[in-house]
This record gives sequence, structure tokens and C-alpha cells, in this order.
Amino acid sequence: MKARGAVLTRRSAQQAPLANWAELRAEDPIEIVKHAQVIAAGRVEEVSLSGNVLWIEADGTEPRRLFLKSDGVLVRRA
Repeated sequence: MKARGAVLTRRSAQQAPLANWAELRAEDPIEIVKHAQVIAAGRVEEVSLSGNVLWIEADGTEPRRLFLKSDGVLVRRA
């Protein structure tokens, strides 16, 4: 029997921040988090080869947005 909490559930695994943004692909649904607050959500439009720059297409009426890893934001799958 495994210890409680030893295995991540699918939901908690999706909510874990991604360390390597280069793993993301176009159209992946994501959330951008800063200071434990979701500041943006949408679908990946493009990721730089280095994985340090990310464009997202926001859901709704907002224009696309650029996020830099160096700004201290976290990305998690939605």
C-alpha cells in the first residue's frame, strides 16, 4: 500500500507548474500564475525555442499576451 500523498492524482499533476515551457505545444490550454493568483488563462499560441518566452491567445475578447519566465510567472496546464 502506498503512503497517502505519495502518488499525484491526475488533477494535482495538471496543476503543478511546468518547469520547462518548451514542453508546451500550440493550442494547449494553460493558466499563468503569479503570487498564487491566476493572472491569465488561454491557449498557447507560440513558445520560444529556449522556453523562456510564451505567447497565449486569451479566451474571450482580450488580445494575445506575452509572458517571460524571467518575470517570475508560473505556467500550469488548465
